[in-house]
Amino acid sequence: MIPRIVIAGTSSGSGKTTVATGLLAALTARGVTATGAKVGPDFIDPTYHAMACGRPGRNLDAFLSGPELVAPLFRHGTQGAELAVVEGVMGLFDGASGRGELASTAHVAKLLGAPVVLVVDAAAMARSVAAIVHGYRSFDPDCNVAGVILNRVGSPWHATLLREAIEPLGLPVLGALPRDERLATPERHLGLVPADEREANARAAIAALGEAIATHCDLPAIMALARTAPATPGERWSPPPAEAVPARIAVARGPAFSFHYTENLELLEAAGAELLPFDPLRDERLPADAGGLLLAGGFPEIFGAELSANAGLREDVAALARAGRPVLAECGGLLYLAEELDGRPMCGVVPARARMGERLSLGYREAESATDHAVWPRGTTVRGHEFHYSICPVDPAQEAPAWTLRARGTERPEGHVRGGVHASYLHTHWAATPEVARRFVAAAAARVEAVA
Repeated sequence: MIPRIVIAGTSSGSGKTTVATGLLAALTARGVTATGAKVGPDFIDPTYHAMACGRPGRNLDAFLSGPELVAPLFRHGTQGAELAVVEGVMGLFDGASGRGELASTAHVAKLLGAPVVLVVDAAAMARSVAAIVHGYRSFDPDCNVAGVILNRVGSPWHATLLREAIEPLGLPVLGALPRDERLATPERHLGLVPADEREANARAAIAALGEAIATHCDLPAIMALARTAPATPGERWSPPPAEAVPARIAVARGPAFSFHYTENLELLEAAGAELLPFDPLRDERLPADAGGLLLAGGFPEIFGAELSANAGLREDVAALARAGRPVLAECGGLLYLAEELDGRPMCGVVPARARMGERLSLGYREAESATDHAVWPRGTTVRGHEFHYSICPVDPAQEAPAWTLRARGTERPEGHVRGGVHASYLHTHWAATPEVARRFVAAAAARVEAVA
């Protein structure tokens, strides 16, 4: 493994994305080939990592892929880089609820053998910072908390007080970032606004973050700490070899459908797919001769008027579904396939009226395919993730559900299957189940009968 460092936080909102993205930008600006990764299933933070360093954003999720694939996926994603910055999720020890350390930042850091830099929001404290840092450092002796970066520091005097409090712990303070609203990233109901939606502003903000990190943090010390991670040998994940089946698959991209795991797309290409990106906000027709359609998650609710106005594309999507072609839709893709979204006409493929709600559905799910489908045969099991405020009530008594979801001792039907359409709220990462991509490509290449 290459030199690496994990940027963890005491909690959500402590400044992990600020530090990780700024660090990637600062290193890249100084000629270091840096690459980023995100612990957990988050799609948005990796868009900032990618923009900061010019390499694809990656996810390391010990629940979705299993702990045994975390290090191999890391080796795959860091090929050609000199140093990796891994951003944590929530607080350092927060993971899959009720499953101990599974999928926590600490868990992934230990799987990678990586030192951890703890980001502390110090805006409303002084000497108490030492108690917090001491607690995080001593809670799990196997997790190497090796440095601290203080965020939202009020003044140079405030920084001095914080440093003096932490100094007796023998832990280096690697930086003290001042409060600066110019460095803040806008948020909305699912977290940060994705970088691709605000590209010009995001690039300017990332450049400013890079300069702030270079000014207020000890870059040489951070790089030296990353080099203390052992050069652990081991297997590298890659799409498994298989006989490629030529197929053309349309892939929704752009601001409304930006939630893609890079490995899923790599698996499709390895299986023989020619991926045909299109933007439902701009393109009026589906790519020519597409044999299948991938509608990922994103924010169709933000762009409902534009998506509804693009009637030609909506009809193309509906026609592809009627022809029995394979259509995989996750979360935002499900909303786009509905009859309407917040009262605006959508594609009319799924018999449901979707709307935004007020309650967040969030968490890991154990899932079993409830209805036979070319890509997800009945009985197939997978681990996935839900993250949405919207409601898309498909009646399981009238429609065949896509999944039986299990979480916290309960189970429920979810999603919709009809013909080649498989649509649900569940986000899935295919690194541990590469056969999903092969089945999708085979279905997209096959001749199928039209579905009434």
